[in-house]
Amino acid sequence: METPTNENNNNNGANSTSHNMHHFMEMGMDVHKVVPPPYRSTFQKLKTKLKETFFPDDPLHQFKGQTSKKKWILGAQYVFPILEWGPTYSFKLFKSDIVSGLTIASLAIPQGISYAKLANLPPIVGLYSSFVPPLLYAVLGSSRDLAVGPVSIASLIMGSMLMQEVSPSNEPVLFLQLAFTSTFFAGILQASLGFLRLGFIIDFLSKATLIGFMAGAAVIVSLQQLKSLLGIKNFTKKMALIPVLTSVFKERKEWSWQTILMGCCFLVLLLLSRHISMKKPKLFWVSAGAPLVSVILSTLIVFAVKANKHGISVIGELQKGLNPPSWNMLQFKGTHLGLAIKTGITTGIISLTEGIAVGRTFAAIKDYRVDGNKEMIAIGIMNIVGSTTSCYITTGSFSRSAVNHNAGAKTALSNIVMSVAVMVTLLFLMPLFQYTPNVILGAIIVTAVVGLIDVPAAYHIWKVDKYDFLVLVCAFFGVIFISVQEGLAIAVGISVFKIMLQVTRPRTVVLGNIPGTDIFRDLQHYKESTATVPGFLIISIEAAINFANTTYLNERILRWVEEEDEGKKLSSVQYVIIDMTAVSTIDTTGITLFGDLRKSLLKRGIELVLVNPLSEVMEKLQKAYAGEEMMKPDALYLTVGEAVASLSISMKNQASNIYNEGWQKQKQQQQEKPNVNESSQSE
Repeated sequence: METPTNENNNNNGANSTSHNMHHFMEMGMDVHKVVPPPYRSTFQKLKTKLKETFFPDDPLHQFKGQTSKKKWILGAQYVFPILEWGPTYSFKLFKSDIVSGLTIASLAIPQGISYAKLANLPPIVGLYSSFVPPLLYAVLGSSRDLAVGPVSIASLIMGSMLMQEVSPSNEPVLFLQLAFTSTFFAGILQASLGFLRLGFIIDFLSKATLIGFMAGAAVIVSLQQLKSLLGIKNFTKKMALIPVLTSVFKERKEWSWQTILMGCCFLVLLLLSRHISMKKPKLFWVSAGAPLVSVILSTLIVFAVKANKHGISVIGELQKGLNPPSWNMLQFKGTHLGLAIKTGITTGIISLTEGIAVGRTFAAIKDYRVDGNKEMIAIGIMNIVGSTTSCYITTGSFSRSAVNHNAGAKTALSNIVMSVAVMVTLLFLMPLFQYTPNVILGAIIVTAVVGLIDVPAAYHIWKVDKYDFLVLVCAFFGVIFISVQEGLAIAVGISVFKIMLQVTRPRTVVLGNIPGTDIFRDLQHYKESTATVPGFLIISIEAAINFANTTYLNERILRWVEEEDEGKKLSSVQYVIIDMTAVSTIDTTGITLFGDLRKSLLKRGIELVLVNPLSEVMEKLQKAYAGEEMMKPDALYLTVGEAVASLSISMKNQASNIYNEGWQKQKQQQQEKPNVNESSQSE
């Protein structure tokens, strides 16, 4: 089959355009009037706006039509979700929850000790943080699967930020005080966001940002564990890639072959158990129990062969007993208050984002709903109370929640079971951890954070959106080459810049007609099936119009008009039609766009026509241009098809009138010509 020539293509395009023009002239289409929206007072509009901003889930809906007693019961259940499932709790559910609770406890105990070390805190603080917060979450939380406690990323951020000003080895008490104070401020922030229903603020951490940030943090956390895995004593306090690797090779003399051997063996064991559980989810207990089994085995080995006297460092003696009060350790004055607030805000937002994301993930799997604002309040109160009971920052852990879910957890009671197991450990089993080697804690941390590197998700983002992938890469490399905080800040900054670009440079497209229909679509998208309509320039604005993009839109539309008329003495465009179907909101500066645009177009002999302005836009246009030409029926239409059909008939009638006027004038001139000849002959 031969490819048609350019000349044939041009002829076909001309024929299609001519056919479209004829189609719209002949099409008998009813023109629907554009009416203003029903009147609403300023108070009503403000009420609706505030409701959609702060109460999109309409939490008071369940109280409508209920008796006073029922309202009190529903109110108590809303504040304390445990009252919702508690009265109907059964022994069958308890059997499932006790199995899952004991399973996550076997993971929480070694992870708690390990993550406390990651935050440069005493290991016992990690166990304290696995005891009180889960009890509070079981009462206040709305997720059935979330297992709360210390997490790796928040621990890393807290440790690295506090270490910038205070040394955990030289000033351990002050460091611990600042950790508790930071946790208090994190809890205040989290609970405040929930009470004020400002949860949308955490949405500024996009999925691409979080994936890149988590992967970068996982790499840094793993590299930091080289200190434990290699047996190095003098290790850098910095969190960037180059200083860590420099420190590793600079201190080669401190490497301990006994530590390396033990670390490699248990790291392989832990990674293998993780791989088995990933391949066969029914064997979840393999990866769940592996950390505790590794701790027990490594402790027995060290105790049996006295390895602590042969280069393998151990945790040492841990204090026995439940959480001591720590409200007297909170620091609300002094030179380090700013550091505590800054650390609290950063760790609070990160841990809140992680906890809610994990909760929603498993809620979607089990088809139930997690209330984001309730979760913020629960996690916030958990950290406020935790800061006064010797706990540091806690939230929902993905690894423990996955184990909780796979173990068959039915309610939040599994957190209570875990807390009871941790309580028993604190009261009776602490002496057993005296000979636990630090190398096993490093191996447990590495195994846990490996799961944070989500390569398939990164590849998916690369395929779908290259700009989002750039954000991901910036977050990743910012974390590993600069620092955790700066990497996160860079990624958030790029994400905000993307939003600003979308606001200041909204998408605008030229529409063409699909022949034989009244459907109009983007000319660039439907190149083969759309054609322009002679005399019309049809533009669709696909974003809100505001002060940030008004100038751009004015210049862009006028440039399109110039491009249409390029090389022509007379303008071929008689009407500029703007489809406003996608313009949801407009401000006062945006309203002036149409007045300025209309003046510019009239100078060129072109009329401006608006199509389907939505209620808010229509209301403001009416107030701004009441009684003016722009608000007349022939300048406002409900659809592009109706506008083109109606205006095409007007153009035809106008052309017919011009032709008739010219013909009559010519006829009159011909009649006058014989009279002139007769008068000249008589002379």
